Amino acid sequence: MSDNELGLFLRARREAMKPAELGLPDGSRRRTPGLRRSELATVAGLSVEYLTRLEQGRDRNPSVQVLVTLADTLRMTPVERIHLRNLAKMSNGAIALCPAGGHAPASAVRPAVRAVLDRLEPAPAVLLNRLGDVLAHTTGFERLYGPSGLLEGDAPNLAAFVFTDARARTAYPDWEQVADEHAAALKLEAGGDDPYAEELIAELSFAAGDALTARLARPLEPPRMAPVERLAHPEAGELRLNREPLDLSDGEQRILVYLPADAATAAAIDRLNGRLPGALRAVGG
Repeated sequence: MSDNELGLFLRARREAMKPAELGLPDGSRRRTPGLRRSELATVAGLSVEYLTRLEQGRDRNPSVQVLVTLADTLRMTPVERIHLRNLAKMSNGAIALCPAGGHAPASAVRPAVRAVLDRLEPAPAVLLNRLGDVLAHTTGFERLYGPSGLLEGDAPNLAAFVFTDARARTAYPDWEQVADEHAAALKLEAGGDDPYAEELIAELSFAAGDALTARLARPLEPPRMAPVERLAHPEAGELRLNREPLDLSDGEQRILVYLPADAATAAAIDRLNGRLPGALRAVGG
């Protein structure tokens, strides 16, 4: 992980923004994409020198007002604004991105959590720790993801399956997007000096090579979960699934519940679970 994630993020957002979005002319003689540094500085009311120091990591303590001004100028979403603030705190040493990084990922399943999973049956749901280790799941989840190979082995892990199992590229029609999501999540965990995340990244990087390392080299982006995950099931065909994360009180684990995104997927999941058609309703279009 770079020691200048704040600067890299600001530069990435600047280069992703079109001059026309700020009412500036979009000339054909631009050597770099997006806004020039001087353009962003002028609109934000900052000096080019100061913005350069921020992007290069030579100034690591921007004020809240500077961050607000940059977020407003770059039209950041609420998620991006929170991410910017966290990167600024990490940059000046105020916080680590992963405060739980000093201890091993939680692996025990509390009785109350197991009871929640039992209540969710037969809906597909899985319990994960901060590194994406699969700790428990419903039978509905096994019916969906078992045929892909995800649950094989003694310690299944979502990122390990995505990056090191060739079957993942068949299971996920949008594999590139899925890989982006898992790489960003791993990098975010390692950003808090989490030795367990760093060890997992080292192991997967050795096994996956450029498929992972190239993604880790990108600027740290705020976590984004695709609205719909597509799964190619060998019996049910292509399924479109909405994922609803349920964070648990200990902050160490979360439950992901998979819901059908359309009527066809709802009917397919009903068939896999041996239920009458229409028992499970779609939650999206």
